[in-house]
Amino acid sequence: IFEMFSYAEGCTMSSKKDGIVNIGGFIGLRSQEIFRQASTFNIIYEGFITYGGMAGRDMGALSQGLHESAEFDYLEARVGQVAYLGEKLKAFGIPVQEPFGGHAIFVDAKRILPNIPQSEYTAQLLAVELYIEAGVRGVEIGTLLADRDPVTRENRYPKLEMVRLAIPRRVYSNNHMDYIAVALKNVFDRRNELKNGFKIMWEAPIMRHFTVELERI
Repeated sequence: IFEMFSYAEGCTMSSKKDGIVNIGGFIGLRSQEIFRQASTFNIIYEGFITYGGMAGRDMGALSQGLHESAEFDYLEARVGQVAYLGEKLKAFGIPVQEPFGGHAIFVDAKRILPNIPQSEYTAQLLAVELYIEAGVRGVEIGTLLADRDPVTRENRYPKLEMVRLAIPRRVYSNNHMDYIAVALKNVFDRRNELKNGFKIMWEAPIMRHFTVELERI
């Protein structure tokens, strides 16, 4: 870990996933000058640099979580469970991104629903259908997330339309992974029944994917 970070000038971390905590994060910087510049903004927007808006108990939990998340047994179980889900989906013929990640499986919605144009939010449709099927909540990584061009206000269409299945740490067993895989297979098996996606009824001017309101076409 020390060697890996020795090659970087800085890092940022949202600690909810692999800090094994429910809130918090940090910025690490090698340059004293950049640190001092960033500290000014930290004080304005977050709090003093010794706590950055985090409660003491949350900083203590994060400190412990960073130690535990570097343990080999934890990492093996964490990455292994994500890979377990990925292999299950592959066995069902469901297209997923490889190699598998450390915290999530990305499902290729464009290949599953080639008949749904990106203008109808292909990945969002797959995510919604999975939630209806089994209460499994994934997230769209596609046209909604890509947002609009700031000048033309037209949709930006990314090359990929993915559904991210992020796996909470230390919560679920492999039986739950089986449940997710079968649920997605059920949606995959009826994919030809899905003829239309969504249209936007309301959206925020920026970061619309968090609060957008959609209606089926």
